[in-house]
Amino acid sequence: MSEKISDQRWSYPVLESERVWRGSVFDMDEDVVQLSESAPPVRRHYVAHTGAVAVVALRGEPGSEEIALVDQYRHPVQAKLWEIPAGLLDVAGEDPLLAAQRELWEEADLRAAKWDVLVDYFTSPGGSTEELRIYLAREVSEVLESERHVRCDEEQTMTLRWVSLDEAIDAVHEGRIHNPSAVVGILAAASARAGGWVKLRPANCPWFKSPLGR
Repeated sequence: MSEKISDQRWSYPVLESERVWRGSVFDMDEDVVQLSESAPPVRRHYVAHTGAVAVVALRGEPGSEEIALVDQYRHPVQAKLWEIPAGLLDVAGEDPLLAAQRELWEEADLRAAKWDVLVDYFTSPGGSTEELRIYLAREVSEVLESERHVRCDEEQTMTLRWVSLDEAIDAVHEGRIHNPSAVVGILAAASARAGGWVKLRPANCPWFKSPLGR
């Protein structure tokens, strides 16, 4: 039997590295990399990102689950997108699971008693260090009115909608949902459900993160 495929950590020599731009959410770096001894080094630019977490929150009976989706305005694409609750890992030293729990509370007024890792991925590994971990949250409950988070900026107009997981899967395949964490999370949840949830990883499992992150 052949060895299971798995991404591996690898790096070519970096001859020069410079942070050419700094921003509030991400920075831009420029590296000079020696990819081959027989060829000149290459210059690569990439977004140095904090990373993020997202949450697929489910409720309902087995086979009839509903997923929590929120709509948020995204200015670069000039659209309101249906998304799963998500947020940046921009609090120094914060555990990713705690960050995910915080985002579920802030964006959806929800808590969950059961947490697992659903899927990890790099959002655009050819040009960004951003890594994103999607958690699966179950045994969900609403927070008290007095405990709700006061939202600002684009989050002020967000609304929560519970959608059948089957409907969300159809929306992905029919091109009606475009946010990457929502697409990945919905399809990963569909796959995990089809397998009886047995391949989920613990909420504190290791994470294959970029060493060049912000």
